[in-house]
Amino acid sequence: MPVRVDAGRADIAKLTRLLRDGARPANEQFDQDEHLDEVIPKPWGYEYRAYVDDFFDFWSLHIDGGHSTSVHVHPRKLTYLLCLGGEGVTSGLDREEIPVTEGTILRIAPGAFHGTRSTGTEPLELIEVEVPRNKFDLIRLHDDYNRAGTAYESSAIEEPRHKMRKVHSLPHAKMRAQTPDRRFRFDLRTGMDIFYRPQERDLFYIPLHISGVVRSDCEILTGHPDDRRRPQTDKQYLCISKNI
Repeated sequence: MPVRVDAGRADIAKLTRLLRDGARPANEQFDQDEHLDEVIPKPWGYEYRAYVDDFFDFWSLHIDGGHSTSVHVHPRKLTYLLCLGGEGVTSGLDREEIPVTEGTILRIAPGAFHGTRSTGTEPLELIEVEVPRNKFDLIRLHDDYNRAGTAYESSAIEEPRHKMRKVHSLPHAKMRAQTPDRRFRFDLRTGMDIFYRPQERDLFYIPLHISGVVRSDCEILTGHPDDRRRPQTDKQYLCISKNI
């Protein structure tokens, strides 16, 4: 089950103060912001889209050892962080640090300030699930790289080897086949296929149900043998697995 990070009184008070002082989250233009389909360089590493449609937006984050994202907030969207590998901690305004290791799932509510630091010698590898889609729904509070108050990045690095491709079986969807370093792969699978043919290399199954958007809650399953939850056999999932 995911660790919940909810917006508390301190989060709401800080967000209210920032908005009154002029902070304003932007809105993504789906058909115009094409740089979001490439690799986005960050001072702490890089990130790139793994899957996107009109409602869901999944990103892969590569945080170098000893580096940290900004402490920031998404006022409108629900976020999940799924750890694929490495070690780190996630913290906020008035909450204790949450350890992040392979298999960790964090559910971060809209309005909850948070930042993640890679504490190991190896990079921290995360998947960020954002619902509903809006990459520019972001306010940075403070940052190790002087980005506080700045908008989301406007530049990108082209990744010709593993481009985003259209998914013809789903409306307005695009995805990558694998990460640029080829350590992890992304596949669309039905719940029935997952139930009858689980793979040892599978890490997470993310449901692509519209109910997750409407209810602001996604039941993300894991490939761990102790996870006894059953996928919905008639639904589609994005499967994230180790690329053996």
